[in-house]
Amino acid sequence: MDVIICGAGRVGYGIAQKLAQENNSVTVVDLSAKLINQITTDLDVKGVVGHGAHPATLLRAGIEHADMIIAVTYSDEVNMVACQVAHSLFGVPTKVARVRAQGYLDEDWNDLYSRENMPIDIIISPEIEVGKTILRRLNTPGAFNVMPFAGGTVNLIGITITEDCPIINTPLRQIPDLFSGLHAAVVGIKRDGQVFAPQIDDPLIPGDDAYFVTRTEHTERLLDIASGERRTKARHIVIVGGGNVGAYVAEQLEVKSGVRVRVIERDKTRAEAAADRLKRTVILNGDAMEASVQEEAGVSEAECVLCLTNDDKTNILAGVLAKKLGAKQAFSLINEASFQDMKEALGLDMVIDPRASTVSSILRHMRRGRIIDLYSIEDGKAEVMEGEVLETSPMAGRTIADMDVPDGIGIGAVIRGAEILTPDQDLLIKTGDHVVLLAERAVLKDVEKLFRVSMEYF
Repeated sequence: MDVIICGAGRVGYGIAQKLAQENNSVTVVDLSAKLINQITTDLDVKGVVGHGAHPATLLRAGIEHADMIIAVTYSDEVNMVACQVAHSLFGVPTKVARVRAQGYLDEDWNDLYSRENMPIDIIISPEIEVGKTILRRLNTPGAFNVMPFAGGTVNLIGITITEDCPIINTPLRQIPDLFSGLHAAVVGIKRDGQVFAPQIDDPLIPGDDAYFVTRTEHTERLLDIASGERRTKARHIVIVGGGNVGAYVAEQLEVKSGVRVRVIERDKTRAEAAADRLKRTVILNGDAMEASVQEEAGVSEAECVLCLTNDDKTNILAGVLAKKLGAKQAFSLINEASFQDMKEALGLDMVIDPRASTVSSILRHMRRGRIIDLYSIEDGKAEVMEGEVLETSPMAGRTIADMDVPDGIGIGAVIRGAEILTPDQDLLIKTGDHVVLLAERAVLKDVEKLFRVSMEYF
């Protein structure tokens, strides 16, 4: 697939990295020669220095042959115009735009993005995607990652396995027998930095990051079992940063009964804007790097501190300070990949990677055909996806044991109408079933064979 990406910042870099790894032809456009030089040096992509919405620049980038344009510059308006130009002048089939301003995203203005007006096929808002990720994690204490599938009836849950976990050193196939009625299929394990789909006789060991697929109503029970204790949801929350992400999370938390939220924002104008937007949230105008400001916000009594500014170092240090002052948990939003593995050394409870949600959102729309939903994990080392079984699929009419599923693929659930079926070896797969599975990066092309999706969609 020929893809043009407008914007070589963090989001554009992450998308380009993922698409280039899959042997797509990628060209990145940006006004900054420095950013273009960096991205073309680091990745197997082409680079063009210029304005992403200018027809002449897009021509130099090869827009005439592009299958998709992804406009993710820091300007919403540039992204929108780039998509309009790509459609009106060059007939690009798929247009994706990053839109940050909430005023553009109001449901009342959905008609704006029709083909007759501003032909944008996919609107992505990294801030909202990240905000939803944070809210899901707050709602599932004990999980480091949560992603819904199958219309919200199935969850992918990431859990760190500790010495207290009662299922360590137990073959995975025995877990359902130990806990009657529990749907808990381990589809992926991160061990010693590597991600793999386990075999049914593999055990979990302390230190593993395990990815379970479970029924949504079983999520709380699974977390209780895996952690060895019942964890309660945070009710007293402090948010560092009142920008788009922080304000969105606070706004969603305001409607939850019994939840108390305070926001620390250093910029006075942004603090005033957050105060206008939020109704029940206390806004403090101050620097979260100062202990006195965090103490005034009640960090010492907070069950969770969310550090969500635009600066990685501020988020890291503010989180470390919050834990020192007595906060039970600290989550930090970190863009720089090299910082993300420092969680344990710094004492942070969770690191939030904003690119993961955004890249998954893009890939969800690139994996067309019968790939219905998708989420990229561990910096693209694997993908969890939901696909529909077609009549021509080699899965149709065969049991899981007879399907000869390639190594590197772990099946987590089969959805048949309103039923959610455990992927036992003797389960017969039928046409129309939806299958939720994890695929290692090396075998992503084999997923095509399972769902009989033509190569052009990959």
